[in-house]
Amino acid sequence: MSTLIQGYEVVIGFETHTQLSTQSKIFSRASAAFGAEANTQACATDLALPGTLPVMNKAAVERAIQFGLAVGASIAEKSQFARKNYFYPDLPKGYQTSQFEHPVVVGGEVVFFVEEGKAKETVKKTVRLVRAHLEEDAGKSLHEDFHGMSGIDLNRAGTPLLEIVTEPDLRSSAEAVAYAKELHKIVTWIGICDGNMQEGSFRCDANVSVRKPGAPLGTRREIKNLNSFKFMQQAIDFEIRWQIEQIEDGHAIRQATVLFDPDTGETRAMREKEDSADYRYFPCPDLPPLVVAPEWVAQVQAAMPELPRQLAERLITEWALTEYDANSLTVNPAVAAYFEATAKIAKQGKTTVNWIMGEVARRLNADGLDISACPVSPPVLAHMLMLIEKGDISNNAGKKVLEVLWGGETDVEKVVDDLGVRLIQDLGALRKTIEAVIAANPKMVEEFKNGKAKALNALVGQAMKASKGQGNPEVFTRLLDAMINFGA
Repeated sequence: MSTLIQGYEVVIGFETHTQLSTQSKIFSRASAAFGAEANTQACATDLALPGTLPVMNKAAVERAIQFGLAVGASIAEKSQFARKNYFYPDLPKGYQTSQFEHPVVVGGEVVFFVEEGKAKETVKKTVRLVRAHLEEDAGKSLHEDFHGMSGIDLNRAGTPLLEIVTEPDLRSSAEAVAYAKELHKIVTWIGICDGNMQEGSFRCDANVSVRKPGAPLGTRREIKNLNSFKFMQQAIDFEIRWQIEQIEDGHAIRQATVLFDPDTGETRAMREKEDSADYRYFPCPDLPPLVVAPEWVAQVQAAMPELPRQLAERLITEWALTEYDANSLTVNPAVAAYFEATAKIAKQGKTTVNWIMGEVARRLNADGLDISACPVSPPVLAHMLMLIEKGDISNNAGKKVLEVLWGGETDVEKVVDDLGVRLIQDLGALRKTIEAVIAANPKMVEEFKNGKAKALNALVGQAMKASKGQGNPEVFTRLLDAMINFGA
């Protein structure tokens, strides 16, 4: 059931430009690396100068096949490149070589999870994909460093892109962001894109419209070049509100391309949106049909890694994890590998997740580290978790131990003893502590007998204080209850 906003249903479709992780461009040998001095990586072929012809980059095609397999799509045995004609200063050719009627990847779907309702219930969603097609990127117009004019950097011209297009299946900004994050996870996981949104490697366009439930699709406005998940949600939310206000005020929505301004939090129209007829597509005369043999697809399939959704389902089965935990662990392969290495030694699933996504993640973020550079190895963390499970140290003591381990110490037992946080296991000694606490706190004991639960917590606190923090609070709780109520 779609969530209604002021009686309107939101409809969102996505187009994502994913820059493929090839060393060279899609139709030339020029470097596709980011960050070079302006106009030093644009060759004659990228600019379609007379006498040049494009040559297909096989590595770009292979990455398209990988994506298609990852989302359960069909890989076209024969696809076609076309010329998409439009005129921008950063497109010196006057056209973009893309795919139109016959893309290389057809169909597929992306499954993701989103929290809904006041209870933040995790709900499974599926977005159908229309296609994913190969194309070349345009250059870049530069405005900030020039006064009264713009500069053009053609380094990006010809960089290989895979444009991924969805059906209009999304119904809220939260769903849109969750989908985009899942797609980002997939393309970085299989290694076809570095996913750097700040550098433009993963750029999203959101087509947003609103309608009354059951009515035909409304007129869409396309928000271009959303390069952060935060701005994505803000832009879509603003656009939804703006369109509803326009309709309620009696104005018609006109199809347009809009940009989001992070400073004002508003979208603004850039130009009226073109339809496919405006681009005057026709088959590219310089490129033959792209033929992908079934044998090639089979080879790529055999080399594919375990996908994040497959891994999440396996972790749920093997370690009895929740969907939320499994999705958190499969944010990237390194996190999942760290979890599995730790859990196999500690023989604990939920506890391991809690520590990795809690204390370990907090420290990594504070130090600006990736988990692959974590100072505490899986065997060392597993050793500490086993001590907690056995009752040798408390959860709070574990945080103190982890702090020392973070500094490079690897002998967990030594750290525990040096900190003096090993819990007393001698039941006789614990009983003597409880006897002393009962004798010293008759008022609290009487309150507990009269049903005041807080009195028990206070008595446990006294016992922990008497044992200098080395008593097990769970054992103290059981002993107090037994000795006060049953004289045991």
